[in-house]
Amino acid sequence: MILSEADITALSITLQLAGLTTIILLVLGTPLAWWLARSQWRFKFVLEALIALPLVLPPTVLGFYLLVTLGPNGPLGELSKALGGPSLAFTFTGLVIGSVLYSMPFVIQPLQNAFAAIGNRPLEVAATLRASPLDRFFTVAVPLARSGFLTAAVLGFAHTIGEFGVVLMIGGNIPGKTQVVSIAIYDHVETLEYTQAHWLSAGLLVLAFLMLIMVYAVNRRFSLVQR
Repeated sequence: MILSEADITALSITLQLAGLTTIILLVLGTPLAWWLARSQWRFKFVLEALIALPLVLPPTVLGFYLLVTLGPNGPLGELSKALGGPSLAFTFTGLVIGSVLYSMPFVIQPLQNAFAAIGNRPLEVAATLRASPLDRFFTVAVPLARSGFLTAAVLGFAHTIGEFGVVLMIGGNIPGKTQVVSIAIYDHVETLEYTQAHWLSAGLLVLAFLMLIMVYAVNRRFSLVQR
């Protein structure tokens, strides 16, 4: 077989992690991005800098502090134990928490930019028609920002698939449990199994390229429609 059973399991874990992370970020990030795009709070830039921190912070640094926080002696780890649960470090749940934090700017920033590009006029027109704030958001803002939602979803999904440092620090590279594709590729290279590393790497390369093509094609079509 081109891919071993362990590689297929790592691929399955990676896709589950990326899908769940993307869904969580879209659910939590949409109202936050809407608030950032509309708020006039003078210290909003502090929150924006905090969200963008994973863009410049080394993954191992974020992974280390998450490991300390989620570990058995960390605040979240102790809380999990107090509630009768296991330590969050070296678990799939820990991977999800780390991935959500690490991929956050790749989802929130495109959504914030899409909401900001709408402007006030469409919302003001809807308000004159007695649309409530919630109606204005779902019937005006969300449809006009659909390209931003696509970009956010694709970037969040693709970025999570390519994670290495954060998931290695938090997950510990446990085969069948926390080993993802990026770590499996590294393991194959370390053991000089270049054929397996090539097939996994090529698969991720093609997947990432196709997703980016979809984003650019949809955004181009959306721009042409707006004209």
